[in-house]
Amino acid sequence: MSCADPFCRNTSLAVLAVAMGALLSVAPVRAQGVPVDQHAALSGGAKTEAGKTEAGKTEAGKTEAGKSETDKPSAPVTGGGNIAATDQSNPQQEKGLAGRAIDKVREAAKAAGDIFSRVPCLPPKDGAKSMGSLPHVAAKLAAGQPVVIIAFGSSSTQGYGATSPAFTYPNRLAAQLHRHYPSADISVVNRGKGGDDAPEMMKRLQSEVIDMHPDLVIWQVGTNAVLRNLDPAETAKTVEEGVARVQAIGADLVLVDPQYSPAVTAKAENAGKMVRLLGKVAELRHVGIFPRFEVMRDWHEKQAIPIEAFVISDGLHMNDWGYACFAQLLGDDIIKSVGQIKLGVNVPSDVRTYRPM
Repeated sequence: MSCADPFCRNTSLAVLAVAMGALLSVAPVRAQGVPVDQHAALSGGAKTEAGKTEAGKTEAGKTEAGKSETDKPSAPVTGGGNIAATDQSNPQQEKGLAGRAIDKVREAAKAAGDIFSRVPCLPPKDGAKSMGSLPHVAAKLAAGQPVVIIAFGSSSTQGYGATSPAFTYPNRLAAQLHRHYPSADISVVNRGKGGDDAPEMMKRLQSEVIDMHPDLVIWQVGTNAVLRNLDPAETAKTVEEGVARVQAIGADLVLVDPQYSPAVTAKAENAGKMVRLLGKVAELRHVGIFPRFEVMRDWHEKQAIPIEAFVISDGLHMNDWGYACFAQLLGDDIIKSVGQIKLGVNVPSDVRTYRPM
């Protein structure tokens, strides 16, 4: 990442803060989170040229387990907040203090690694609809069973516009989930195919999705229907049929609506209808939805990020930074939804509330 980019600032300071925190971790205070300037640079290599060859279909299988993103801080040292107040003659107590100091150093190292794993990316300032809960995924993770996630969609799932298969959103998502659940067996399978929309996807739904018995399906759909001036109502009806088939096998499902980009917003009326109807399908079928159109519009209109900073020169597909931020916010929502179930806060997926993403 080039720090000459106008959005690049404070990442080095954040890393320095982590290092200082590690050195001072023996002090009897509660470990503090590392502040990260999320509005730092967009990746200098994020912008790609038009005409880049279509990224090959990839299956983001099991990536290496990375460091956890949300490790809890160690408990504070007791004894009036002063190490000198402890019984120095007690070897067990000394061993406990040393162990806690080591744990804090390890946590600081994990936090430092996470700074480089996440892109500088802010969620929408006004919040967005809840994605709902993911009970099937949560149950599998709690039981220590393998989890299979299928990313189903068109070219933006396949990864057109990314400079490497590693930078597609399914691969980014897989890496994030492995960092957060380092001991879990999680596979994210890419089933994106450029040019497809609901009718074409329905033809491969059985063989590429249902037959794999997924625990979660992330279905990105609707963009090509807008570009082809297809009836949004017909597309929504087809999507609803597909959602019902996925639900019949007991899998969790999240819909992803069209991207906010010049080629889509040029057909504003159809795009608006498509976004609203997909939201209605999610509400009626009690499944989650990730509002990609709203999220990307917030980047540009409210966070003042230039379109060319997250869309390639074809005016349609996302670049490396766009895919990374999309995957990161989607991953954060998945982790939060799973966490609600594991903590006993079983929010039904048909309950729609507003919250920061």
